[in-house]
Amino acid sequence: MKIAIAQLNPTIGDIPGNVQKILAAAQDAVQSGARLLLTPELSLCGYPPRDLLLNPSFVSAMSTALQQLARDLPPELAVLVGTVEPNTKSHITGGKSLFNSIALLESGKVKQIFYKRLLPTYDVFDEDRYFEPGLQPNHFTLDDIHIGVTICEDLWNDEEFWGKRSYAVNPIADLAILGVDLIVNLSASPYSVGKPQFRESMLKHSAVRFQQPMIYVNQVGSNDDLIFDGYSFALNGQGEIMCRARGFATDLVTVEFNKRQRDLELSSLKPECESEEEEVWQALVLGVQDYALKCRFSKVVLGLSGGVDSALVAAIATAALGKENVLGVLMPSPYSSEHSVSDALALGKNLGIETTILPIGELMQGFDHSLADLFAGTEFGIAEENIQSRIRGNLLMAIANKFGYLLLSTGNKSEMAVGYCTLYGDMNGGLAVIADVPKTRVYKICQWLNRNDEVIPQNILTKAPSAELKPGQVDQDSLPAYEVLDDILQRFIHDHESAAQIVEAGHDPIIVDRVIQMVARAEFKRRQAPPGLKITDRAFGTGWRMPIASSWVAIKNAYQAIPVSTPS
Repeated sequence: MKIAIAQLNPTIGDIPGNVQKILAAAQDAVQSGARLLLTPELSLCGYPPRDLLLNPSFVSAMSTALQQLARDLPPELAVLVGTVEPNTKSHITGGKSLFNSIALLESGKVKQIFYKRLLPTYDVFDEDRYFEPGLQPNHFTLDDIHIGVTICEDLWNDEEFWGKRSYAVNPIADLAILGVDLIVNLSASPYSVGKPQFRESMLKHSAVRFQQPMIYVNQVGSNDDLIFDGYSFALNGQGEIMCRARGFATDLVTVEFNKRQRDLELSSLKPECESEEEEVWQALVLGVQDYALKCRFSKVVLGLSGGVDSALVAAIATAALGKENVLGVLMPSPYSSEHSVSDALALGKNLGIETTILPIGELMQGFDHSLADLFAGTEFGIAEENIQSRIRGNLLMAIANKFGYLLLSTGNKSEMAVGYCTLYGDMNGGLAVIADVPKTRVYKICQWLNRNDEVIPQNILTKAPSAELKPGQVDQDSLPAYEVLDDILQRFIHDHESAAQIVEAGHDPIIVDRVIQMVARAEFKRRQAPPGLKITDRAFGTGWRMPIASSWVAIKNAYQAIPVSTPS
């Protein structure tokens, strides 16, 4: 039996549009000779629908669309479609009013409904807010093939792989006990660096452990801050990859289930990215492209400072939307160096985008004049420096409003972590493109971009980074070297190390305490930032839920509060 995998890019809430994508995939599947078509988790409405699920009319529209879709599909094709199903007993037994579901459609009818059993409530996931978990193993028989059905998280509880269980049940083990011939998983698994390879290794372990062939289908595309990488794949019972779809693009691939051998046969293997830099680049390009188009923007604007961050964002935007749809704005102040302007113009030329120059010296003088009496007798400081950034932010927002452009902010994760950014200034924007990309990785991606031809002017990559808000300023006047800062942030934010552990790894205790306090103090800024594309396992977005008003003692001077063992 030939099975087709539809790696779809749904738009959240566009139920009619998503139905058409499923129908188009079904026609392609029939032409390829497929008997069964797999689509991603919640393929009917897109994932994650979040609080749209609290709207009864939204749930009703999905139910109506599902019935019509069953009638419109080719009768010879069975299709698994991601949807939601009301929990009709919730008003009696309690529990949530919906199930995260998969519907089996065949011969014009909804034949069976399967419920997701494991509901994630960590990081960006909050499924327990909406759904009741299914209690029974999900399976059906098609053409004498016994197929087990799982939905996304149902795969992620193999205690032998993880060394522990996060849930009481393992749906894969339950299906293996039932003796199914094949397990399929319909997912909407958000991207982070290295996750495509991690998924494959996790499923290889389960396939070998239970001697089960498996097919994994993943959503692709970007919805708000989440990017979905696709990379759907199939494994035989020995854990060998039999099929792999493209990454960061829609695709439809087929794989053959051999009834005699009761296993999957080798099919097409689309290549993986050659490096993490290429992987992150493709993710960010897809993220900008989808965010703009799904929010109905065709053009973007951003400030070009002559620095590496805005250079990378401009390159991403150009790849995502085309050079004719990107406007770069240079806004030099009296403190801007000559190379800031020349480097930004060289970048614009390399990318082929339109650039314009709006000097802000006179606007700065106007602010100085207006604030002169109030600021009299005080020293020039951060408040005056930030006025420059806020003037630039105001100009960029004016352009965005006037022409209907999407404003892209250009701050990186290192800056967002410690608050080295200005509210209502460089933080202005509708999308923070590299807000989850540490400064050191920004440089690595730019160097990867330049591997064949110069995209990012070399001087941008070699000069000391600077906000240029006062004469001779460089970032390291206020921050540790980025190699040091990013390692501390990785250990503190991602690895949850204490200050003592970070110091024991070789960092200066004074710098460690200062960085930790800067992270804590900057929470109010991050709460007001535009959505940022998530590319790591710990982003300052949907999954980051820190209080703003907090005085947790371990945050303050944590190193002094915790004894450190002496290295041998």
